[in-house]
Amino acid sequence: MFPLAFCNELLAYEGLDFKAQCQIISDIGFDGIEIAPGTLGKNPLALGDAEIANMREAMDATGLQMTGLHWLLTSWPKLSITDASCAKETIAVLCGLVDLCANLGGKVMVHGSPQQRVIDPSDYATAFATAREIFKPVAEHAAQRGLVYCIEPLDPGQTAFVNTVAQGAELADAVASPAFATMIDTSSAHFSESTSVAHTIRNWLPSGMIGHVHLNDSNRGAPGMGDDPFHDIVRAIQSCNWNSPVTIEPFRVQTDATTTARIGHKTITDIFKLQETG
Repeated sequence: MFPLAFCNELLAYEGLDFKAQCQIISDIGFDGIEIAPGTLGKNPLALGDAEIANMREAMDATGLQMTGLHWLLTSWPKLSITDASCAKETIAVLCGLVDLCANLGGKVMVHGSPQQRVIDPSDYATAFATAREIFKPVAEHAAQRGLVYCIEPLDPGQTAFVNTVAQGAELADAVASPAFATMIDTSSAHFSESTSVAHTIRNWLPSGMIGHVHLNDSNRGAPGMGDDPFHDIVRAIQSCNWNSPVTIEPFRVQTDATTTARIGHKTITDIFKLQETG
């Protein structure tokens, strides 16, 4: 079984403070928490040492591993990894988020942020070159802080830049840093890849190019809130001997965020139990 984490934003949007978020996630049975920095205040980079220490204490007290940060640029809507005119500021913010992640004890940065990678599809090559040059110093800083920085392939309904795992791997090759990788988001992979999500996982997880995995249904809910074949998906992950944390990242709720988290956790852990007894 791989460790299972939950993204915090749905709980935060219900007004729960970080300590309460950790308690709920732990009580459900998750092993870790993945944090959206936009839930930490208007300027997440302004968090002081005492606030970071309090967050670490909340995670330690509930036995949660801090897997990393995701949805990185929501607090900076004017920044972009595909716009050279704001490259310097984007690099500075991303390096600051690397520091925040490391200071919180995280190991993975997941760069989704579709609104900050909008491009003209006819000019993909220019956007690719811009992103490469932005990510090179960010990856260097991630390496210094002991993190892996992942570009997240997102489906064409969200962005025209890096839709497939192959495109993410191409960007990782261009950045050419052991601290820069791509990842698999099962919801986006459902729409972007030419093969099944399970096949995509079996094809790419052993490649050394994958730094993280998000589990979510193609309907944007948690596993168990739709019809996606998570038995096949979980078996594919396990067949590759993946033992790093895997995070459930729903974007919509069923009843409330806590119920949504419970559904996702039960769906995946029930699959674990079936495999143990089968």
